[in-house]
Amino acid sequence: MYSKFDAVLFDCDGVLVDSEPITNGLLRDMLEEQGWKLTPEACFQHFVGKAVMDEKLAIEANTGKPLTVAWMQSFRARRNAALEAHLQAIPNIHAAIDQIHLHFEGRIACASGADRYKVELQLAKVALMPYFEGRIFSGHEMPRSKPAPDVYLAAAKAVGVHPIRCAVVEDTVTGVMAGVAAGCTVFGYAPPHLQATEHAALLAAGASHTFTDMLHLPSLLSQKMAQSTFD
Repeated sequence: MYSKFDAVLFDCDGVLVDSEPITNGLLRDMLEEQGWKLTPEACFQHFVGKAVMDEKLAIEANTGKPLTVAWMQSFRARRNAALEAHLQAIPNIHAAIDQIHLHFEGRIACASGADRYKVELQLAKVALMPYFEGRIFSGHEMPRSKPAPDVYLAAAKAVGVHPIRCAVVEDTVTGVMAGVAAGCTVFGYAPPHLQATEHAALLAAGASHTFTDMLHLPSLLSQKMAQSTFD
């Protein structure tokens, strides 16, 4: 059925779990406490798909304060508590993962830009850990984080599949760039509430296709797209 690919590599935030509103909302609040006022939309656009520490210079420039270890510890503690309380899975992801895991005989992995504790907390919270345990990769543990390809290259190596035979599922421009740089074929997930411009941004970053519902993903993986489009 899945003749074009031998493995599927998933981002976590925004692909497996609906964590972005939670983490970005908290980040916006904490930055405002430090003196940098952002609208929710501006915070999302600036930080989505990126590690907070990767934006250290921007944060320090706009708050006028150093980004300390203590502040990061506080952010992660408050973030983890919020995720424990409110996190939900992406709609229809369980049905999609179950089918994909079966057809690829377990050759799937989670390749996230987030820290390992967060990724594992989230997968456990939404009951996806059994599908990914032992095949979880964190950009924090790589020489370079997304948009560099390191985390996807590590995941492909671990499942024993050349990157060119791997499909990547991403939801951000930064993540799409990482998957493309690794040599994978990237599918961009853009939930129904997003505008056509969001689809266009993922395609411009190198996604071969965008889609709006995780129920569509198994069939998309079985097709060889002749051109980029979105459904």
